[in-house]
Amino acid sequence: MPEGDTIFRTAATLHRALAGSKVTAFETVLPKLASVDDQHQLRGRTIESVRAAGKHLLIDFEGGLTLRTHMRMNGSWHIYRRGERWQRPRSEMRIVIETEAFVAIGFSIPVAEFTSDAPQLGPDLLLDSVDMGEALQRMRAHGSDEIGNALLNQRIVAGIGNIWKSESLFAAGVDPFRRVSELDDATIVNILTIAHKLLRASALADRPPRKSVYQGKLCRRCGSKIEYRRQGADARGTYWCPRCQT
Repeated sequence: MPEGDTIFRTAATLHRALAGSKVTAFETVLPKLASVDDQHQLRGRTIESVRAAGKHLLIDFEGGLTLRTHMRMNGSWHIYRRGERWQRPRSEMRIVIETEAFVAIGFSIPVAEFTSDAPQLGPDLLLDSVDMGEALQRMRAHGSDEIGNALLNQRIVAGIGNIWKSESLFAAGVDPFRRVSELDDATIVNILTIAHKLLRASALADRPPRKSVYQGKLCRRCGSKIEYRRQGADARGTYWCPRCQT
């Protein structure tokens, strides 16, 4: 599943190509989107912005209409110049937005809707500034959750996925299976601060930060074997060093 840093980069790329341009054509195989287009035609509307909100990608159109998409495991947005050959088959196309210069295509996107409501998310760790007080408060409301699960709850904090969950907890030296209630405020804020720095670095740098435990074999710090276990109701994969993380 694309994490918040990937969605941030995708939104920035689409924004540079599309923002300020008028829609010359809109196509979709998704009935709910087609129905909205029938009633509120997108063709001729200006694309005002493309932005990320956690793991959601939002395309804002003139007239207060916003297209929200979520990639889940296999979805992605591509941008092409007009006439350029697509890199994925047309059978995977779900949404096409054309302007005079570019064609944006959503492939295999499972979640898409036109909405005027913002996603219900916690503080977004991809933003320049994060309200750590609010993030801590939201964490404390989930005291019985394992910290690894809590970091993936987008209503607590937005943007983190399996990679940066594992990497943030390793950098903080915290066992991913400890309960939130077992951690003091300083430890939680430190985890969130590290996650914020790693996500921002991955989203903005030419080369993402080096991974220490995710899909690793041996700990880069102590040489111990990296452990892996599926965690939580959704069985999300977690990597950690049992020696360095307590």
